Amino acid sequence: MKSLKSSVNKTFAILEHFTIEKPEWSVTELAKTMDSSKSTVYRFLSDMEKSGAMYQDPDSGKYGLGLKLFELGNRVRIQSAFVDRTHPELVKVAENITETVHIAILRNKQVYYVDKVKSPQGLTINSSIGSSKPLHCSSLGKVLLAFSFSGYQEIRSKNILGPDLERFTDNTIADHFDLENELIKIRAQGYAIDREEYEIGLICVGVPIFNQRNEIVASLSAAGPANRFKINELKNYVEILKSGADRIRGKIGEFKP
Repeated sequence: MKSLKSSVNKTFAILEHFTIEKPEWSVTELAKTMDSSKSTVYRFLSDMEKSGAMYQDPDSGKYGLGLKLFELGNRVRIQSAFVDRTHPELVKVAENITETVHIAILRNKQVYYVDKVKSPQGLTINSSIGSSKPLHCSSLGKVLLAFSFSGYQEIRSKNILGPDLERFTDNTIADHFDLENELIKIRAQGYAIDREEYEIGLICVGVPIFNQRNEIVASLSAAGPANRFKINELKNYVEILKSGADRIRGKIGEFKP
């Protein structure tokens, strides 16, 4: 435990030297400033580089803060500015719809789950907060695609989906032309359905969450087993989800992930 505590303290001591005024350090500079051996400083920097917390400039050999720290900072921001405010509304939606409810954002060209409330009916769904899934085969992802971009041309030009759409089940939309038509439909009706497109036996319905500047910030969905998820009650599901999305909108102000 003492060794772990010492390693954590050393890591943070190193990180605190990387500032706006001096964003890059050589091993020699840092070791001299910290009154530490070059071998020790190099070992810590090398380990942090492997995890993405540091990067090394190939030309100068100096180290700087890596994207992993930016990603972790974004997680904290999303938690404090978004999830902490919206979770009570997610609970209300789950209670009213009696199915598992998710909130997700668009990150790294995938659906990124930021919150989840399990179904009171005990179904276990293969999803977890902090995990990611493809955009084209879920109600959450299709909502994000439909409302985050001006049209399918922008989606293709930014290479959001790649040249091929992976097929997960026989119901997966694996053709770009078909997906484009699906997104046009979703934008017109204001919700999306995943009809066992990612996982056989699972149906999901999702709606967009907008901020008070009318920008999409996330998507909200309810998921349940095909043998229980009543498609003939779809209108009721959508109304519950949209009501929850509207309440969330009132709580997040101009938040944008």
